[in-house]
Amino acid sequence: MLDFLTLSPSFAQMLVRLLISLVVTWFIVFRLYYKKSKHREFCFTFMLISIAIFFIVFFMVFVLEDMKGKTSMGIGIGLFGIFSIMRYRTDAMPVREMTYLFIIIALSLVNAIAEGVPMLELILTNIIVVVAVWSFEHSLKTKPTKYVQYDRMELIVPERRDELKADLEKRLGVKVIKLEVGSVDFIRDMAMIRIVYEGLETPANNKLKLKNSELTDF
Repeated sequence: MLDFLTLSPSFAQMLVRLLISLVVTWFIVFRLYYKKSKHREFCFTFMLISIAIFFIVFFMVFVLEDMKGKTSMGIGIGLFGIFSIMRYRTDAMPVREMTYLFIIIALSLVNAIAEGVPMLELILTNIIVVVAVWSFEHSLKTKPTKYVQYDRMELIVPERRDELKADLEKRLGVKVIKLEVGSVDFIRDMAMIRIVYEGLETPANNKLKLKNSELTDF
C-alpha cells in the first residue's frame, strides 16, 4: 500500500519540468500570441497539445526502464508521433500559427527529456526561446490581411484602382494599405481580392476561410 502511494524521484523531477513548461507555454501563448492575434481557439489547442506532448515523450523515454536502448527508441517514436500531429487540424492552419505550434511542441519535447540537465540550464533554454519569440514579434510589424470576394467587376481594372480602394474602405470600414486582385470569375461576376489594412486583426477575420484552391493565383 505504501509503495502504491510513493512517487519515484524521476516523477517528482518531471512535475518541476512540467511546471516550467506550462509557465513558459502560457506566457508565449497568452502574452505574445493571443495579445496580437486574438484567436482564442488556437490558444486552447496550443496549451493542450503542450501538456499532451510532454507526457507522451516523458513516459515513452523514461518510464520503460527495463528496455534496452530505451532513450533512442523512445525519442525516435516520440518524434515520429510529434511531427505527425502537425497534420492534426480540420482547416489549413496559417503559417504564423504553425510556427507557434512548432515552438510549443519543441519546448514540450525539450522539457520532457531534460532529465539530468541542471535546472538553471533548462530555465535559461526556455528563456532564450521566449526572448527570441518576443523580439521577432516586436521587430516584425506585420499588418493584418483579409481575403474578399468582390462583386463590382468594373472597378478591378488598373485604371480604377483608386476607386476600388475607396469602395473597399467604405464597405469594410478599414484603412486599406495595399490590395491585390487575384482570381477573376466572369461567369459569376466575382473577383478575389487580398487586402492589407491598418488595425488589429480580429477573430472574425478568419471565421469564414477560403479553400486553398481558390487562393492559388495570389
